[in-house]
Amino acid sequence: MKNLKTNKTKFTRGFLVHVTLITVSLLSIFPFIWLLSTALKGSEENIFQYPPVFFPQSPTWDNFKGVWHQIPFMLYFLNSMIVAGGTVILNLILSALAAYPLARMEFKGKKTIFYATLATIMIPFQAIMLPVYLIVLKLHMVDSVNSVMGYLGLILPFAVNAFGIFLMRQAFLAIPKEMEEAAFVDGCSVFQIWWKVLLPMVKPTLAVLAIFTFIGSWGEFLWPSIVLTKKALYTLPVGVNDLQGMFSANWRYIAAGSIIATIPILVFFIAMQRYFISGENDGAVKG
Repeated sequence: MKNLKTNKTKFTRGFLVHVTLITVSLLSIFPFIWLLSTALKGSEENIFQYPPVFFPQSPTWDNFKGVWHQIPFMLYFLNSMIVAGGTVILNLILSALAAYPLARMEFKGKKTIFYATLATIMIPFQAIMLPVYLIVLKLHMVDSVNSVMGYLGLILPFAVNAFGIFLMRQAFLAIPKEMEEAAFVDGCSVFQIWWKVLLPMVKPTLAVLAIFTFIGSWGEFLWPSIVLTKKALYTLPVGVNDLQGMFSANWRYIAAGSIIATIPILVFFIAMQRYFISGENDGAVKG
């Protein structure tokens, strides 16, 4: 009787947990479902009708084709790839370089520097946007005739951040010091230890940082919309927003463009997902 009561309690608890998780999941994907529904509706359907209709009466791909021809989608896509790719690469390199001495080296003021760096997480980018814009402006990275300088104006303000440094520092701390000592005995320099020994062992952390950075950079709208005035350098979020005019907006095209813009994020996440769970360090040091 006692076992039956215990099993019943476990079943009830598990049922409530699953119901809660399913409800939260549905609430989380609801905006995407509504976006997809809007993108698949034809011009004859009212997307603002009440009560709302989630399933289009006559689903069509015309909105996806239309947005592709309405704006230079491939140009905006290429710009986003350059900006996001450059931001990811710089974040991985600079965060790993900054985190290594904070994790492995001993020097005066080490803790002060680390905590000061960590404290910058509490400062929102909007609070420093004006001075950063003035710096970028002085360096001729705004409205530059040189497209490379224009891209740098989008990449450099996000090239490194405290979150990435903290993440990489924690990953380096988890590696046994015996690995470094063995490499040092074999004649490796400090840089070679960092490059050939430590970095291959923190691939899962690098993947996590790459995903977070890519998602943040790909979806960034505020900074590009401030810095960019030339449509040739527009990224996808700014380009899709350009579909919204002063007096009218084609919400079907905007929804279709937004869905297309999320595909690279999903592809990048799936490609890097296998690095999330890794046991490369297990058993590296015996004894």
